[in-house]
Amino acid sequence: MLPSSPAPSPRSSPSEAFASVDFAWTHRPPGCDLDALTDIQWRADACTPRSVLCFQCHDDGPSDAELYRRYLAASAFAVLVTNRRLDCFDALRHKGVFVTRADAYGDTVARLCDAFYPLPADHWRIAAVTGTNGKTTTVKYLEALLGAAGERVLSVGTLGLALNGVSQGATGFTSPPLVELRRLLAAYQDRADVLVTEASSHALHQGRLAGLQFDAAAWTNFSVDHLDYHGTEAAYFTAKAGIVDHLPPGAALLTCSPAVAERLGRERPQTPVALVRPIAADAELLAELLAERPFLALDYNRANGALALALAARILAPRGKRPPPHPWRALRAVDGRFETFVCGNRTVVVDFAHTPDALDNVLGAIRAAFPQARVTTLFGCGGDRDRGKRPLMGAAVCRHADHAIVTSDNPRFEDPEGIIHAVLDGMGDCAEAPEVVLDRAEAIRRLFDRLAAAPAAARQVALIAGKGHERTIERNGAKTSFSDQDEVLRNFERLGWTRG
Repeated sequence: MLPSSPAPSPRSSPSEAFASVDFAWTHRPPGCDLDALTDIQWRADACTPRSVLCFQCHDDGPSDAELYRRYLAASAFAVLVTNRRLDCFDALRHKGVFVTRADAYGDTVARLCDAFYPLPADHWRIAAVTGTNGKTTTVKYLEALLGAAGERVLSVGTLGLALNGVSQGATGFTSPPLVELRRLLAAYQDRADVLVTEASSHALHQGRLAGLQFDAAAWTNFSVDHLDYHGTEAAYFTAKAGIVDHLPPGAALLTCSPAVAERLGRERPQTPVALVRPIAADAELLAELLAERPFLALDYNRANGALALALAARILAPRGKRPPPHPWRALRAVDGRFETFVCGNRTVVVDFAHTPDALDNVLGAIRAAFPQARVTTLFGCGGDRDRGKRPLMGAAVCRHADHAIVTSDNPRFEDPEGIIHAVLDGMGDCAEAPEVVLDRAEAIRRLFDRLAAAPAAARQVALIAGKGHERTIERNGAKTSFSDQDEVLRNFERLGWTRG
């Protein structure tokens, strides 16, 4: 359960905050007293008769009539702040309605949050991470490094909210809505001084981080994803590039990706970029890492670790501090990110990889770390998301795996068999014909039966990809409890295997 906190004493009155914004359109009925407002919300069902409701509409979202029926008709809010005119405004004549100008929604909400959740001057130091893959891992590594240096750290991302590494609950978002983030900063300001947060492309495009200046920021990598939302690869890149707008003038964006650095140099030549080298590992260190921190035997995790170390140095330097010596010893495996389960010569890896690039990376890393092993990959693709990546994910698995099992993964409102057929379109070059097992639990059981049938002396690695930390499967609007990790442990027990 995420904490609640009383609104702090306003830095400015609500009426002053509203007056500071140049709205595109307003309706303020008689008796609408802005200074009588007591709170600001992003959820319509959380409003009281004295609430400001900040409600952002998206081009690919429900119709105006559906928005009104599902969210606005029964809500008790006093004032609505939204980013475009809606057909239902005539039905809201007794409410205050304020429509922001184009591209000003995030900045407007930030100004209103200043009235209800003001940020203490010079209190929060903020580090943010964007990228197609590796955001969660880099944020958790940074959290660990700062904690080892004695900092009080609040982290926000895909794995939820954490205070000094201890989970505080889920937010339901990679990057929460701005109102929720500001509420969390107010709730934790007496217990933390540093915020480390993932910055998704959706959040940067929608202004969920508006009004926040970062002390340090990093971009892990870039490959095609989220085209269901952004439409084009160029729009996706532009959204992510918005992270540099949160840095002070002259502050360099950190990245381990030469491709990101080169493209930013072309498209935003005024942006300073610092290229960070991955943690170097000779044969002796690699052996030590494989024994003590197996996730750091992977090239991309050493790149994530290098970015986290560079971010930590920037956060700590103004306080006269440095990251801990031998920093890799402070790092811990991240839930669902190359999480390993070992029994003898059999290694099972659970990983969140759910893009073609991520599958290429994790399977390439497995091939490099276990060159003599037979590799089996179990994976699926989510429904109602970018359909173009499905055959590309299938092809990525074919390039690296000796055998593949294709199964279901959050079909949402799509037919799981239709999704799998799209995946199979990219798997014509597989060394062996892929298996199709629709039920994910049964697919994992089939995978373990294959591992058990092979000679015990044979080196085998199985990758279960796509869900990672997730603990549910989403289908037809309902979420059912499901965990790849739990299924792995259940099959270990079924086969009488002891985890090494």
